[in-house]
Amino acid sequence: MKKRVLCTTVVLLFLLLFANAASAKTALVFQTDFGLKDGAVSAMKGVAFGVDAGLPMFDLTHEISPYSIWEAAYRLHQTMEFWPAGTVFVSVVDPGVGTERASVVALTKDGRYIVTPDNGTLTFIAETPGIEAVRTIDDARHRLSGSEQSYTFFGRDLYAYTGAKLAAGAITFEEVGPLFEGEVVRIPYRKAEVKEGAVFGNIPVLDIQYGNVWSSIGKALFDELKPRIGANFDVAIFRGEEKVFGGVIPYVNTFGDVPEGKPLLYFNSLMNLSLALNMDSFAETHGIESGPEWSLSVRPAE
Repeated sequence: MKKRVLCTTVVLLFLLLFANAASAKTALVFQTDFGLKDGAVSAMKGVAFGVDAGLPMFDLTHEISPYSIWEAAYRLHQTMEFWPAGTVFVSVVDPGVGTERASVVALTKDGRYIVTPDNGTLTFIAETPGIEAVRTIDDARHRLSGSEQSYTFFGRDLYAYTGAKLAAGAITFEEVGPLFEGEVVRIPYRKAEVKEGAVFGNIPVLDIQYGNVWSSIGKALFDELKPRIGANFDVAIFRGEEKVFGGVIPYVNTFGDVPEGKPLLYFNSLMNLSLALNMDSFAETHGIESGPEWSLSVRPAE
């Protein structure tokens, strides 16, 4: 009888320890500009799997335009709020790999982590939801063993390894390394604002699959113009100081509210003002791109 009780106790303790270990794990989400044509992404996941074979791993995207730190910054902003607190993001768009740029882990004010080079990737996250703290990765402690002479694949050797240890609960945020001194790198761009009866903003990204043009103008800001569904607006799009597009476009709820091939102003899934052609590509038709140099103005039509 005593042996049976002891055996049961041992099993219960094991299950309790296993449950606690499992609960300490969180999702590990990867973003890169590597694409999937070779084994780079698989190598990163292999490193993470080696840290903890039970880690839940997911992809944000690996189709960031090559070297586009700006695009990586926006895709984090687009996605992060839909993941639970505690999620660890490993974002590697790193044209300066092996140089003096810092390698960091940022803790956001809503409790998520980003493992990344400090090269502008944190631009939008630093604004919303904001950054609680940043730590510099101690690469003497958190670098894949045997990779010390490798200078061109920090995504595998440092970021995936550190991110996996953090997501697995093998290290705490405080154990990542010393607190980062100074401000993280931010890419300058035109902030959204209402001015002289118009709303201005940036074009951070395109809805790539369909060619819709997304802006940084949120609904609360646009509502300051007191817009009515069905009303027309003068829209101008600029690359730097050059005007690339100008036209009158109706403000509607969704694509089918205008005839096929016609333009519309609408709010996308992030509740940011956007432009589209119903069943066609606004960006391709009008030669629109995205980035910190692209901006737009929207004002009620006369």
